[in-house]
Amino acid sequence: MYFTDRGIEELEKRRGEEEVSLAWLSEQLRTFVDLNPDFEVPVERLATWLARLDDEDDDED
Repeated sequence: MYFTDRGIEELEKRRGEEEVSLAWLSEQLRTFVDLNPDFEVPVERLATWLARLDDEDDDED
């Protein structure tokens, strides 16, 4: 188990039933990076990965 799994599990346990918009998530990521600039690259990678998830499906057709 990766160390980050604990945080992901806590997120799912505490907020897993909530529905949020991608606009809300984007704003939270921006705020997080503003407060923690050292995490800019990993957050950018996560956001890009999430944005392009459907691209993998398009390549298979």
